[in-house]
Amino acid sequence: MKTKLYVLLFFFGMIMLPQNTYAQVDFNKRPDDDLGNVEDTFQEYFFEALKQKGIENYQKSADALLKCIDIDDSDPVLYYELGKNYMQLKNFGAAEVAFKKAVSKAPKNEWYLDELYGVYIQQNDTNKALKTVKQLVEYHPDYKQDLASLYIQLEKYREALKILDEMDFKFGYSEDRDYLRNQIYNLTGNNEDRIENLEERVNSNPEDESNYLLLIYRYSETGETLKAFDAAKRLLVFNPDSQLVHLALYKFYLDENDITNAIKSMKVVLTSPVIKPEAKTKVLNDFVKFVSKNPHYESDLIEITSLISEDKSVKTLVELGDYYLKSNDKSKALGYYEEALKQEPNTFKIIRDVLLLQIDLNKDAEAVTKSEEALEIFPSQPILYLINGVANNKIKQPEKAIESLEIGLDFLVENPKMQADFYTQLSESYKQLNNISQSQTFAKKAQALLKDQ
Repeated sequence: MKTKLYVLLFFFGMIMLPQNTYAQVDFNKRPDDDLGNVEDTFQEYFFEALKQKGIENYQKSADALLKCIDIDDSDPVLYYELGKNYMQLKNFGAAEVAFKKAVSKAPKNEWYLDELYGVYIQQNDTNKALKTVKQLVEYHPDYKQDLASLYIQLEKYREALKILDEMDFKFGYSEDRDYLRNQIYNLTGNNEDRIENLEERVNSNPEDESNYLLLIYRYSETGETLKAFDAAKRLLVFNPDSQLVHLALYKFYLDENDITNAIKSMKVVLTSPVIKPEAKTKVLNDFVKFVSKNPHYESDLIEITSLISEDKSVKTLVELGDYYLKSNDKSKALGYYEEALKQEPNTFKIIRDVLLLQIDLNKDAEAVTKSEEALEIFPSQPILYLINGVANNKIKQPEKAIESLEIGLDFLVENPKMQADFYTQLSESYKQLNNISQSQTFAKKAQALLKDQ
């Protein structure tokens, strides 16, 4: 029976205990101070602890381990397992005591130190965590990043940056460390050091596109546009095939009124497979705004929009619609709004703009159909009833117009101008029905409202 227990304990030890603990056990002899072969009572408590931990009965597991410790407390694994149970029970004070005991018996055991470090992190005890992680750094350089993070929490920014510099020099740059570095720069407001670090990266590795892009962004962020422009041009020297740099270049060229190069950069952006659609949208929107102030570049706008005819966002389509509407090209404006509506069929503003243009362009039958569809989605919007009434009047369907207009009036609240429009359309409907008395009544109501405005 004991032989079976020893074999089981061996396998439990392989799973549960740190490598440096079970590797020292000699199963060919029976010492009285080792977890592998101890007296039956000790074994029973220890196996009970393992069993209870396995079924997540952490308090009973801890109780069993305490009985083991009463019999023989020489092995630090007992305190290590005890501490892990207390961690599960959120009893961090008891866990700290247990792990410290394990560390005192095996000061060079990384597992024990790591668990103790975890206790201090849970308790937000930064000073104790710092002390412990300094010990861990001796065994694993990866803990240096934790050390830098703790220095930041303690506002020891120089120490943190020194560690990050050491790690970057030894292992190369990483996103995680860059995040910590930028956190320091943001907290201290030290943009000079931030930019100096990026300039060093560019100089040490001039073919790395990402460093230039970060440098361009940071210069732009601090308002140093000329330096950002210079960094972008430097990137093109080392990497003339760069596409991402044109996301910055087009803006610089526009600001300098270098339209030829701005258009070239925008074409690169809009046809690039590596640039995200949302970035392309921003570029196109910027050019739409530029052309609205400089209409003689409209042919370039048409050429650029054709480059992404299959990949326009709703925002881009609406911007183009707005541009052509301001230019009084209502037909083109309607086309772009209708494209936008295909992508977002339930957006009220786009529906309204489409309907108003359909009325203006005498697409009255389409306006009737579209307004009826819209009323199924927005049954309490008076403007839709008004548009439906106008469209029905224009196609000589006065009964349908009256029905729609009367319903719409019930939803109208404190809008005299729109109310006057409703009355004007009702007047037109009754006129078509040769009900001159009703037509004149509504015409007078409309005039009275407009007179008060």
